Amino acid sequence: MKACIYGAGAIGGWIGVKLARAGCDVSVVARGATLEALRSNGLRLQQGDETLSTPVKADASPAELGVQDLVVVAVKEPSMADVAQAIGPLLGPQTVVLTAMNGVPWWFFEGFGGRFAGTRLKAVDPEGNIARAVPAHHIIGCVVHASCSLNGPGFVQHHFGNKLIIGEPSGEKTPRVRELAALLEKAGFETVLSEQIQKDAWYKLWGNMTMNPVSAITGATTDKVLDDDLVRGFIHEVMLEAKEIGARIGIPIDQTPEDRHVVTRKLGAFKTSMLQDVEAGKAVELDALVTVVKELGELTQVPTPFTDALLGLARLHARGRGLYR
Repeated sequence: MKACIYGAGAIGGWIGVKLARAGCDVSVVARGATLEALRSNGLRLQQGDETLSTPVKADASPAELGVQDLVVVAVKEPSMADVAQAIGPLLGPQTVVLTAMNGVPWWFFEGFGGRFAGTRLKAVDPEGNIARAVPAHHIIGCVVHASCSLNGPGFVQHHFGNKLIIGEPSGEKTPRVRELAALLEKAGFETVLSEQIQKDAWYKLWGNMTMNPVSAITGATTDKVLDDDLVRGFIHEVMLEAKEIGARIGIPIDQTPEDRHVVTRKLGAFKTSMLQDVEAGKAVELDALVTVVKELGELTQVPTPFTDALLGLARLHARGRGLYR
């Protein structure tokens, strides 16, 4: 299988090394220091005491890599518009695009959502350009439950977690999604074939739509965020708004915010990905995590005053640092 990683950051690199070791012909779209590192050292993964490495074909131009059987898109939402402009040469009629991304994806209401099915979410695809560039029939969704970081360009450090939840947007158990699940299992991932991938994406969002921006604004790790009674109370209200939105689009959550905080506390003094991006001077993915929830509130007629306050503060904070358009 020809598999291309689009976004050779921590998660993309982690997936790429393991696919290569499972026998895939792996290539990577990369630029700058990452491209040079991949050409010199291959793609590397530090996993416990073991360092895994694999040579890959790397290029800044997708046209040089050609049509793929599988494209793993592992970028953050601010980069997706640029990916959409360039991804075309990788896509043939049967190419699967696995979106290993945080938040609510542009294809969220494809084959799902009842009366909202087919709705384009302007927060994540304002003009519909992404949906046109990556037609829905290519998509298999992926929710990642793992923590990785970069030791350097093209060199991934795996911390914990090994789960990939995958599924067709329609929820169907198609032959191709079963084949992909088998490949990912062979590559060493704990792979779950979802009954409805949108539900898994929404449940993950329910936790990180608050912890990410609050930590980015404050610079605090998740344990300190939850230790503050007033901040935890504010987060509680945001989560209740999102819970009501989920119920109206067919994703009921049978937990309380405090139930979810118990899960978050198990991570210890965890630094969220958005806080890491702020510290690194990278664009923050507010739209896929928070702006889209505000839009869904308007769509479902759920008032979102606490979500709006969180978005406003996080947006102002990021704009002041040049990290949000």
